[in-house]
Amino acid sequence: MSELMNNSASPRTTASRGRIRRENEARILEAAERVFAETGLAGATMSQIAQAAGLPKANLHYYFGTKEQLYQAVLTAILELWLDATDAMLPESDPALALAGYVRAKMRHSRTRPFASRVFANELLSGAPYLTDYLEIDLKQRVEAKSRIIAGWISEGRMAALDPRHLFFMIWAMTQTYADFAVQIRAVMNVESLDDDAWEEATGEVISFVLRGCGITPAASAP
Repeated sequence: MSELMNNSASPRTTASRGRIRRENEARILEAAERVFAETGLAGATMSQIAQAAGLPKANLHYYFGTKEQLYQAVLTAILELWLDATDAMLPESDPALALAGYVRAKMRHSRTRPFASRVFANELLSGAPYLTDYLEIDLKQRVEAKSRIIAGWISEGRMAALDPRHLFFMIWAMTQTYADFAVQIRAVMNVESLDDDAWEEATGEVISFVLRGCGITPAASAP
C-alpha cells in the first residue's frame, strides 16, 4: 500500500515542481528584461536581477547558470515572441487582415514588453555578438518563408509589388520605435504615458501606412 501511495504521489510532485520551475523562470526573465534594458549586459548583475525578481541569487544560477546565459535566454525569448507574431501570415490569408494583425501584435508587444524591445535594440547596436547565429539562421529563415507568402500575394495581384524584406524592416521600425524611443514620443505628444486611446490611434496609423504602402485599402483590415 505504501508503495502504491508513493507511486501515485510522484506524478503530482513532478507536476508541481515543473510548475514552480516555469513560474520562477518567468519571473527571472521578466526581471532580467528590465535590468538589462536599464543597465546593459555589462552593467547588470545577478544580484540586481535576483532582487528585482524577488528570488535568491542562487535560483538564477540554478535555472540559467551565468549572467551571459540568462542574457541569451532573454534575447531568445524576445525573438521567439516576435517571430510567433507572423504565424497568421498564410498563403490563403487576406493580406489586409494578416498584415494588420501582425502590426497589432507588434504594437501590443511594444506596449506590454517595452524593456524586451530595448534589450534587443541595444544588442543590435552592440553588433549583435549574442544574436549573430539566431539572426542569420532563425530570423532569416522566418523572413524568407513569410516573404515567399507575400510574393505569392503580389503575383496574385492582391497587393502592390515590393520587396517583402523591406516591408518587414519598415514594420519593425514603425512598431518598435514606440518602445525604444518612448521618451521621445511622450515628449512630442506632451504626455506622461500613452493611454488606451493613444495606443489605439497609433496602431491604426501604422496599419494605415503599411496597407496604403502595399496598395491595400485600409478599410479592408480588421479593427
